[in-house]
Amino acid sequence: MQYLSALAIATAVGLIGLATHFSSFDQSGSTEATTDQWYTWEQAVELNKTKPKKIMVDVYTDWCGWCKKMDKNTFAAPEVSTYLNEHFYAVKLNAEQREAIIFGRDTFTYMDSGNGRGVNTLAYALLDGKMGYPSIVYLDEQFRRIMISPGYKETPDLMRELKFAKEEIYSKKTWEEYLGQ
Repeated sequence: MQYLSALAIATAVGLIGLATHFSSFDQSGSTEATTDQWYTWEQAVELNKTKPKKIMVDVYTDWCGWCKKMDKNTFAAPEVSTYLNEHFYAVKLNAEQREAIIFGRDTFTYMDSGNGRGVNTLAYALLDGKMGYPSIVYLDEQFRRIMISPGYKETPDLMRELKFAKEEIYSKKTWEEYLGQ
């Protein structure tokens, strides 16, 4: 009997912890990233209609360890969070999202790769089929791609990219020229 009581208490504590964990999810499903606001693709598109801003798309997967590390370390940095919230619509896009995404006249769907994994065709299009995670895609206010930036980034590196996009340096210099200065 004591064993069952202990088991019941342990189960209850575990369920409470699990409920607390899941209630902390933002709309993107991530518990780590702490910018004030992460948007879905659809939300950013809608907001951009009335208040145009550049868009930063964090393309990630749930199983990506570097994605989680970037959420915890880089996106959580106050400097990054403040800059993103002020100048961008920050979008979290799970590359393996199964729900369709409608953008303009196009519907982007999940494409099964046959190995138990797949990719949403919006992520595939944004990354030109080069599916590495994390990857960041910068878009201007008209959803034209500024650049794709694959891989994990520390705060100073991400800030440099954000400024390159926000200050429209890309209209005067390539990323490589900007890095070389």
